[in-house]
Amino acid sequence: MPLSTPAAAQSVGAPLPVLGADVTVPLVTGGEVTYAALDYAASAPALKRVWDDVAAYAPYYGSVHRGAGYLSQLSTDLFENARRTVAGFLDCRADDQVVFTRSTTDSLNLLATALPAGCEVFVFETEHHASLLPWRGARVTCLDAPRSPLRAVETLERALAARDPHGPALVCVTGASNVTGELWPVRELAAAAHAHGARIVLDAAQLAPHHPVSVRELDVDWVAFSGHKLYAPFGSGVLAGRSDWLREAQPYLAGGGASRRVTRSADGGVDVEWHDGTARHEAGSPNVIGAHAVASACTALAEAGFDALIAHEERLIRTVREGLADVPEVRFLSLFGDGAPRVGVLSFVVEGWNSSHFAAALSAEYGIGVRDGLFCAHPLVRTLLGGDPRNQGECGAPEAAPGEKSLNAIRVSFGAGTPDEHVERFVRAVRELVRDGARWTYRTENGRCVPDTSA
Repeated sequence: MPLSTPAAAQSVGAPLPVLGADVTVPLVTGGEVTYAALDYAASAPALKRVWDDVAAYAPYYGSVHRGAGYLSQLSTDLFENARRTVAGFLDCRADDQVVFTRSTTDSLNLLATALPAGCEVFVFETEHHASLLPWRGARVTCLDAPRSPLRAVETLERALAARDPHGPALVCVTGASNVTGELWPVRELAAAAHAHGARIVLDAAQLAPHHPVSVRELDVDWVAFSGHKLYAPFGSGVLAGRSDWLREAQPYLAGGGASRRVTRSADGGVDVEWHDGTARHEAGSPNVIGAHAVASACTALAEAGFDALIAHEERLIRTVREGLADVPEVRFLSLFGDGAPRVGVLSFVVEGWNSSHFAAALSAEYGIGVRDGLFCAHPLVRTLLGGDPRNQGECGAPEAAPGEKSLNAIRVSFGAGTPDEHVERFVRAVRELVRDGARWTYRTENGRCVPDTSA
């Protein structure tokens, strides 16, 4: 059974084949155009290689771990091989665990349930909500947005120096911002955390699809990422790292697979002996196809080579920045400065436009899909926008809280599957919209700006 297909040869800097590359969409002004998917930071299209691997496995679908039949044992091998592939992709330590979850959000919520009693959590306000919000049972210190990588390390060191050095602590930090795309000094932050007796978890949702992630070299304790940002289908994620906190915690979900032995107790209830390994937090029938897809994506990216993928992405970033450099109405958002290293994620605002209106026009008139809003990173975007009143009161503008201005931005993001034409079309569209305005009228519907087709 061919469960893995060889990666197609790629020229240096060329995009990888993805599903949906030839999908056409209608334009409100008439006709159709090939869809330019420039919302990779939310969900990247699946690699064709990944989809082919999933299709090759589908006829051999069987139950996992507890089946005696051939297909069950084959599926079990596939699932556990996926675990080993992901561990290799992340360069995990020999005693690290790889737990399959539903997403980055699920991974970090799992870790949150495994925190030791009295654990303090330190997190920057710049984090995605998946990293900012799971720590509800812990004492959380939210750190101000730093304006340089050095300031990030200094801010963390000061906060950790002020804590009780005898209690457990966890630092949660992103590898690459989902708003600005900027790379964070993960290795230095990990060193600061460990120097003060804290552990660190890396949110690699935006980093792993674009740059190699080595648990050993970065010296992080855990790493979390999502399959749907790594060119795999929805519904799969990974939490990888140290086993002790996970082994000592109650299972994330209680049920079959997590339990080693269940007996009736004298009081009429049940006594449970839980597994110690990865099964402890993978109760129920696992998402074997999702795990296989993630492993396939890891293999495809490793075979393509991150040097080539980074070169491709950096060229696209230059196309955007240079193509809009002489458009003063466009302001890119940044914490560390325009020259900071970044992945293919850029957020911006356009003077005179509400961001929802601008994004709607890009879609309806040019067939370009971007994201607008606060990108599940509300504190960061509000800090970067600084309460700009020009984003208020237009089509699609979200309601503001009392005493607060209505704010949102536009995000363009791309990656391994993005052809040059999509980014070049985006640059032309932005320039035309700024210069000439929209060619259609728009209205607000269910909080979104949409083309008005009533006329």
